Amino acid sequence: MKLESKVPEGPLAEKWTKHKFNLKLVNPANKRKYEVIVVGTGLAGASAAASLGELGYNVKAFCFQDSPRRAHSIAAQGGINAAKNYQNDGDSVYRLFYDTIKGGDYRAREANVYRLAEVSVNIIDQCVAQGVPFAREYGGLLANRSFGGAQVSRTFYARGQTGQQLLLGAYSALNRQIANGKVKMYSRTEMLDVVVVDGKARGIITRDLVTGKIESHSAHAVLLCTGGYGNVFYLSTNAKGSNVTAAWRAHKKGALFGNPCFTQIHPTCIPVSGDHQSKLTLMSESLRNDGRVWVPKVAHKGLKAKEAKSITETDRDYFLERKYPSFGNLVPRDVASRNAKMMCDEGRGVGATGLAVFLDFADAIKRDGKDTIAAKYGNLFDMYKQITGDDPYEMPMMIFPAVHYTMGGLWVDYNLMTTVPGLYSLGEANFSDHGANRLGASALMQGLADGYFVIPYTIGDYLANIGWNDKVGTDHPVFKEAINAVNSSVSKLLSIKGKKTVDEFHRELGLTMWEYCGMSRNAEGLKTAKKKIQELKNEFWQNVNILGSASELNMELEKAGRVADFIELGELMVDDALNRAESCGGHFREESQTPDGEALRKDDEFTYASAWQYQGENQAEVLHKEELRFENVKLTQRSYK
Repeated sequence: MKLESKVPEGPLAEKWTKHKFNLKLVNPANKRKYEVIVVGTGLAGASAAASLGELGYNVKAFCFQDSPRRAHSIAAQGGINAAKNYQNDGDSVYRLFYDTIKGGDYRAREANVYRLAEVSVNIIDQCVAQGVPFAREYGGLLANRSFGGAQVSRTFYARGQTGQQLLLGAYSALNRQIANGKVKMYSRTEMLDVVVVDGKARGIITRDLVTGKIESHSAHAVLLCTGGYGNVFYLSTNAKGSNVTAAWRAHKKGALFGNPCFTQIHPTCIPVSGDHQSKLTLMSESLRNDGRVWVPKVAHKGLKAKEAKSITETDRDYFLERKYPSFGNLVPRDVASRNAKMMCDEGRGVGATGLAVFLDFADAIKRDGKDTIAAKYGNLFDMYKQITGDDPYEMPMMIFPAVHYTMGGLWVDYNLMTTVPGLYSLGEANFSDHGANRLGASALMQGLADGYFVIPYTIGDYLANIGWNDKVGTDHPVFKEAINAVNSSVSKLLSIKGKKTVDEFHRELGLTMWEYCGMSRNAEGLKTAKKKIQELKNEFWQNVNILGSASELNMELEKAGRVADFIELGELMVDDALNRAESCGGHFREESQTPDGEALRKDDEFTYASAWQYQGENQAEVLHKEELRFENVKLTQRSYK
């Protein structure tokens, strides 16, 4: 299979403008003759469905939550980037592009990243027009704050609720189209397969999560906007329902999976407190604007936050400020995470487990006053206190890295189309914009860019080429075959009647992935992980126990299907990590490091995006490589010192 990125020719700054002009158009009268399926209603899905409905297309939107408002996009706290340069501090579209390419450790496609930076300025205007309550300066202008990986202030925010407020804006636009009859909303409905007829995506198979009914839906094109797969690690900052099933089932139908091992570890999460936990809680990266990260210079086993004041200033190691003076506490997430782990590995971690570092606001409160800090971060401080019992106004937070975002996903070309014609992937579900590490406040930017400003143009080109009368109905034999296959898979899961719960298998998978394919990796550990995952898969299909039936609300059945997919994805992630024998972004290969312990890329061997092709059950996948060309930035060893 030949990968065609379809990046347009010409200067970087002109590619998107010229490409839009060269795309075929669907005239307004014909748009109403097309049907489009959108799976997922977070920022990418809601904005895409609303935009396509506004254009006149007939849209079916699906989410497994009880409402689009419950998408995991609401959990994003700190902000959304845009190159507005409101602070007059030297920002520009090119600087946002450069910071994003550098932050991704030069493993992203230049053209996609520049387009992202270019349309970012429109996103803010769109959201303000929708009534998103961004923070404002005293004079009424939109406020900005700093974020990791940048030396300018370009992050727009709504206290610590930016994702929620942006989703409410997109949700209002979506509701308008639902009321107009252009979008039909299917909530509590999970996609279980993509239907491919004559090589093109023609629809999906779904399960009603309340009644258990399996149904088919056809359309001219299918958009997957289903988020990331961080829950493959079991413990992550993702909502418990977040999963890889839609993307993985598409992968099995021919969509290549890009950079599966690229996982982002977020540095500011509330540490694990015990085996009882089912997820982790994120503390916004924006806290690193005013919070200072430190550990004691010498080990103080079991040091509690309320005892932090007993450590004098001279006995504290503000290790990010010490090692990276140019960026300090605002180094990118991968750098901050890796250094926090190093401190704990040295035995200088704090808290009962020793797997935590302090994030201290004492200096900021002394400098700006408690009221000012509360105005910026009050809801985050309240959330932290409710979870831990500690008051961040009086003592430092304790934080530790945790799985957060996934940069891997379905491989897409410049038009956001997968390797299956008519099947698109938007937002975190695709691999396209962040390389080996996502800079903070860029997830919201990408989701809305894809939904509001990219897919409305690019999907028209495909639809114009196939024509409105080129549609396959659900009575086609392939749809019936797909429904039978889904029913068979569900019946197989329910028939096993083993002795272990789905969560036990999921937890075991997560521990293996975190230990061997997390922040630090080596070849021997990855080989061990592959063997463990294969053994776990065999045991799962012989010993999982799922109560209840298929014809009712059955959350154990839902989880079982998702965990089965996670197990298969986990093996591919390990294969991808084993293949990429370099350190890049948040992926530290112990065999590849600089003399001072920093990540060492191998540009002569790995300047490509991995794209894996499914070959069948228990068959090794085939690796395809999209060579990455850097014509506008120079490949250099990343430095934030």
